[in-house]
Amino acid sequence: MRLAFLTHEPFYPPSGGGSAEGVYLVREFVRLGHEVHVFCPRLGTPEAVEKEFGIRVHAFRLWRMGRYTSWRTMKYLLYPTFLEWLVVRRARGTALDLVLSQHTIAAVAAGRLKRRQGVPVVMNFLDYLTGFMETWPGWLMPRPLLGRLMRFELALPGRYDADGVLTVSDTLADRFVGAGYPRERVRPIYYGYDAALFPLEESALAARSDDPPMIVMHGSLDHHHLRQILLEAMARVREHRPAALFKFIGQRTGALEQFVRAAQARGLGANVRRTGFVPYRDVVHELERASVGMVPYEESVGTHCAFVAKIVEYLALGLPVVSTRLDSVSRYFRDEPLVRFTDFNGQALGEGILAWLDEPLDRRRALARPASERVRAALDWQVICRHAAEFTEHVLERASGPSSDRDLPATGLGVRER
Repeated sequence: MRLAFLTHEPFYPPSGGGSAEGVYLVREFVRLGHEVHVFCPRLGTPEAVEKEFGIRVHAFRLWRMGRYTSWRTMKYLLYPTFLEWLVVRRARGTALDLVLSQHTIAAVAAGRLKRRQGVPVVMNFLDYLTGFMETWPGWLMPRPLLGRLMRFELALPGRYDADGVLTVSDTLADRFVGAGYPRERVRPIYYGYDAALFPLEESALAARSDDPPMIVMHGSLDHHHLRQILLEAMARVREHRPAALFKFIGQRTGALEQFVRAAQARGLGANVRRTGFVPYRDVVHELERASVGMVPYEESVGTHCAFVAKIVEYLALGLPVVSTRLDSVSRYFRDEPLVRFTDFNGQALGEGILAWLDEPLDRRRALARPASERVRAALDWQVICRHAAEFTEHVLERASGPSSDRDLPATGLGVRER
């Protein structure tokens, strides 16, 4: 098929968060023999990217896009209209077989293309974008506006009669079904990692120590990551482990700088380490020396729907995990002994971190290899993207003719096996 792949993030190199998935998903479609046209913000070397991936890149050039750009929210709101025009202009005279959107922002453009041209559409939701904003300060996101945005996002597949929806979690799938979208058109595919970039090396595992204890967190470091729960947890850990360090791996965002100032005001500044931006392929080197990986998210609809990449990558390296009890990941990892979930308060999260630090290193090492093998088998990008591509192919078959009434043989993810 001739597929248009729409995203609001620069396609390559990945900029963090959900953008990493796009690279692997496009590779899978190309491997299957499909013609892929990527519509995305401008890249530094589009010709080289086209050659490396065997794709066509159609770049949006009117303004800079990215998770750290200025006036981000305004640009995100305007982007779908211009992305739609870009697809129409570049695809003129060339029939597209299917449009696949990544994230909510591109889903708006995909929906408009479905309405305008009748092309089949699959919307891939890697999070509940507006749901995260529940934990933002009111001056950044007024509550009446937020309520409207959240309802709009959940209504997108039904509003535009999307032919299929991929979701990052069972929890998010339930949300779309609750908003009226047919369950049989929804497939949770979860969120993966690159097993080749996150190997569990025996030498690194054997060298792991608590001298000093190192509690790590990596990712986009936004407002819903860095609030009161984490601040209280750090204070609790320091009471019992004064030498413990908290390392934040990622861009020095405004939210992170604000959090660090709050930590310094509590006398915790000496316990904080910041790396700044680290390329995705180098994150492993920052993580493998850690004692515990943490996910200190504040509670919101968005965080409950998220399938947190941090947890997957921590487990890939055999790193013990403490997370607040997010519905999506606590459902998926409920039987994983290397992950512990706590209530949404700093006292509980701090106790969870201390409990892992009190666990003998030999016991933690014994749990590491089995956990790493489990996520490799289920959540390596090759596995995730194979399921996503198979579902997308079936959507096109269903939308194209008499086979539309055929059901897929059920598998664990609700997609057919090859």
